[in-house]
Amino acid sequence: MSKRASLFVALFLFVGSAASAGPITYGVTVDTSSIAGTAGSLDFNFNPGPFVTQAASLQILSFSGDGTLAGSSTLTGDVSGALPATLTFDNGTGFNDYFEGFTFGATLAFNVSLYGPALSSPDGVSTSGSTFALSMFSDPAGTIPALTTDTTDGFAFTVDVNLDGTTTVSDFSSQTGVEQVGSSVPEPSSLILLGTVVILGAMVRFRERFRHRTRCRNSA
Repeated sequence: MSKRASLFVALFLFVGSAASAGPITYGVTVDTSSIAGTAGSLDFNFNPGPFVTQAASLQILSFSGDGTLAGSSTLTGDVSGALPATLTFDNGTGFNDYFEGFTFGATLAFNVSLYGPALSSPDGVSTSGSTFALSMFSDPAGTIPALTTDTTDGFAFTVDVNLDGTTTVSDFSSQTGVEQVGSSVPEPSSLILLGTVVILGAMVRFRERFRHRTRCRNSA
């Protein structure tokens, strides 16, 4: 394989590795002390936009707190699992929702992990993203929004999956904290491949300089 071909292959592998980066994960904490003891409910949904939407998935992980889940859950659309274990959502249908009664304690925490083609390899042709939302209610029926300024939809916060694979958080609750877990530092495999590209480039430059010097000496 030629030197240029080797560089091309290494660059291709590096780009491919970067495009298949891991999930985007947010850590969520909610101070529910102001409604502690209230028999209310929780609602999680992950839905596609109104137009062409690329496939994406989401998981609710590490659900914890001192509140109490109450009654049986209601799942609608592409949703599986049950709290406090992992919930998995796909955006394959128009409405994907998990609803369950919840008696609030002082705190509530969980992780939101987003992944799939819409995040790892945006197709450039889709015209809608997807949106995750958490709503909390102070009644079991889910009609009275709690801990939010969004009185229309009752969302405490949302995470939008944008058309370029990035995500955007909108927070409507002063009691809710949403922070990305981890960083944007490249994955180890990407760093290794990048190092390979740099080394190959240095080798090519060294060999070209050596050959140039050899030709100059032979012509002298």
